[in-house]
Amino acid sequence: MRRTPSPAALVRPYGSVVYPEPRIVEFDGRILTVEDTGPRGGFPVLVHSGGGSRHLEPSAVLEARRHGLRLISYDRPAYGGSTPLPGRVIADCAPDVQAILTELGMSRIAVWGFSGGGSYALATAALMPDAVVGVCVLATLGPYGAPGLDWLDGMDDSYHEEVQLFFEDRAAARDKFRSDAVEMYGRLSTPEGWLRLWGERAGTDAAHGQEAAKYLASTFKDGWTRGDEGWWDDWTAFLSPWGFELDAMRAPVSLWHGLADSRCPPAHGRWLAERIPHVAAHFPEDEDHTNIEEDNRSTAYAWIRRQIDS
Repeated sequence: MRRTPSPAALVRPYGSVVYPEPRIVEFDGRILTVEDTGPRGGFPVLVHSGGGSRHLEPSAVLEARRHGLRLISYDRPAYGGSTPLPGRVIADCAPDVQAILTELGMSRIAVWGFSGGGSYALATAALMPDAVVGVCVLATLGPYGAPGLDWLDGMDDSYHEEVQLFFEDRAAARDKFRSDAVEMYGRLSTPEGWLRLWGERAGTDAAHGQEAAKYLASTFKDGWTRGDEGWWDDWTAFLSPWGFELDAMRAPVSLWHGLADSRCPPAHGRWLAERIPHVAAHFPEDEDHTNIEEDNRSTAYAWIRRQIDS
């Protein structure tokens, strides 16, 4: 691996979606781009973002610091500045995480995963049990095809069509995904696009405010380095065997899933909660995919702090 100067001195104040300079990790002939927010004395929390980008929400960074936590994230392969890893599965994140920890000189971490990042957080805990002291996952998908989980139940009809096409005609599915991704990027790569998506909820709280819209738009723009390649690789990984077993996890897990979530139905969270060892599950009645992380972040950080101090 090639070491680069510490980014600590390059971190500018958060507030208007301004990010630290990335740290470059060379591993297995590939590059991983890493965001390390500091402070150096904070306990590291490795964040697997929902959108695949290394960028961390400014409000999350500030809240983490109040709990003595240091958030670290990275562009998943084919996102941002990270080299693609064609055919990757969920479990393939573990060697990448280990490379990042080695580069940063860390041996113990907590792990965080929201939405599409949740399965990667669980994989990190299952495959690196000696390193992980605690895991928080929020609005997480379960494994496709798992016994006892109707993966598509409660999802929009468009997902049913996409999954059917994925297994019947992979080339056609790839073409349709690419076309849909271009349209989605056009809508959601600006803050205004997110505010329009939220409709009457726009501006009513922190989860649907201007700063949240700026952050989400920036992750879309920064994650579009190779078009939709990262999104497609994630979609393929979600519909493939994960490559690890949930019962391999030794660290305590705090799982959050809003019962009003229509993007990732609560049945996924319930299925996971029944099979993850050492789990404390929370199912707030009125929260959904857009606010489950924002509304419970401080409580979840406090829970991580207790696992560290115990």
